[in-house]
Amino acid sequence: MEPGIVMDLAVEALLVTVMVAAPILGAALGTGLIVGILQAATSIQEMTLSFIPKLGVMLLALIIFGEWQLAVLMDYFDTVFERIRTMEY
Repeated sequence: MEPGIVMDLAVEALLVTVMVAAPILGAALGTGLIVGILQAATSIQEMTLSFIPKLGVMLLALIIFGEWQLAVLMDYFDTVFERIRTMEY
């Protein structure tokens, strides 16, 4: 196996990882920012106040984007297995 092929697979794996994780992490980041601003404005320093909304929004993002995330992962694994099948030893 050539090093170029391995590097292509590694780069593609990192890109797929970022694409799959971005919606959930972005939702958590946005929610944390909004809750943080509200906490600073109202001087409420309760730790669970920031955790519970983030958890709910992440679950909602997973429900909304889950099908797309699975499709991206399935396409990637189809590509990987196709490359393995056509590999010459």
